[in-house]
Amino acid sequence: MFLTRRFFIFATASFFALQSFAQAPKGMGKSDPEAKKVLDAVSAKFKTFKAIKASFALKIENAAGKVQGVKAGSVMMKGMKYRVSITGQEIFCDGATIWTYDVAAKEVQISAVDNSSGSITPQKLFTNFYDKDFLFVLGQDVKKGSKTYKVVELTPIDKTKPFFKVVLEIDKATSVIMSTRVFEKNGNKYLYGINAINTTANITDDTFTFNPKKYPGVEVIDLR
Repeated sequence: MFLTRRFFIFATASFFALQSFAQAPKGMGKSDPEAKKVLDAVSAKFKTFKAIKASFALKIENAAGKVQGVKAGSVMMKGMKYRVSITGQEIFCDGATIWTYDVAAKEVQISAVDNSSGSITPQKLFTNFYDKDFLFVLGQDVKKGSKTYKVVELTPIDKTKPFFKVVLEIDKATSVIMSTRVFEKNGNKYLYGINAINTTANITDDTFTFNPKKYPGVEVIDLR
């Protein structure tokens, strides 16, 4: 469950939340200034969205390129709050608390949002995570049908991370990230692709809180 949540949060947040980019620390190489322009445009666009609702597909491939599974899901985001649903699992976050609900097990785990420097948290992904932890370069544009996508490749500076590369495809016309590919060192690949997106969604705050009254019989495990 942890691995699914970790990579889901990482990729989902990177769809929309590249907020503040800068050059990497001295001695660690330089990022591509042209890539920075693209990411800055994504950041500026994201700041205009009050709330987001999107549907997506997740495809997982192993090192041999064999598809291990395809899952459909949805995400809602509002400020620092988010709610994600994927086959068999829902994750709620109100900005301070995370509820991870396992449908089959009828179990929900409660944890506090971790803002420590050593962890990947939505807060960091929404603010200054990338400017300190990644180098980024601009690739060749990709055309799919009538649309053109900018391609940005991110490489973590910390080589102990379980992934070694993240590739973003950004709609050139809207400056919205439409797909994210996460490449793990063990050869696994996670591809998240947006199917539909609503950037003017009206979402109430209680959407991002797990209400046990709506899920009778669910075991609550408080890990805070």
